[in-house]
Amino acid sequence: MSEVKLAAEVRTSFGKGAARTIRRENKVPGVIYGHGTEPVHVTLPGHDLLLALRTPNVLLSLDLDGKNELAIPKAVQRDAIKGFLVHVDLLLVKKGEKVTVEVAVETEGDLAPGSFLVENVLNTISVEAEATHIPTSVSVSIEGLEAGAAIHAKDIKLPAGTTLATDPEAVVIQILAAQAEEPAAETEDAEGAEA
Repeated sequence: MSEVKLAAEVRTSFGKGAARTIRRENKVPGVIYGHGTEPVHVTLPGHDLLLALRTPNVLLSLDLDGKNELAIPKAVQRDAIKGFLVHVDLLLVKKGEKVTVEVAVETEGDLAPGSFLVENVLNTISVEAEATHIPTSVSVSIEGLEAGAAIHAKDIKLPAGTTLATDPEAVVIQILAAQAEEPAAETEDAEGAEA
């Protein structure tokens, strides 16, 4: 898990006009909340935040008025067309605190020989982990699997200190047989065209 340091400035101006002004300065408006505290409205450096958010479940170390706060992204709003950051909600966390997050599921290995397809039923699973040790992803081996095989959430090996929050019986990956085209239908069409 990577920790990224960002400088955050408390903001006092609100509304669309203020948000547009902040974005013109290549900054992003945001809100920090959690631990029963009042929400704090902040301005964050746009480019640095964009780079940090490329890492799933990144831990942000925020320098806020000389005080260091740890936070994780809870909601990120992007412009639908241009993709720039519009707003970010951050959740305060403490070292040792457990949080529930979505973690990407990655496959590794090769299927058994034949025409098989991998269907990712779930691209992510929910796990509970310490805020400072959130895994970026979990790996699942599909080595040698054939059609009809399924990997359930309970079958995924999680890193130490991480527990499963998704339904253990949920199917994460299943292996399907590739559907072959029916050659009989093609020959019937060809015969009908000749007549």
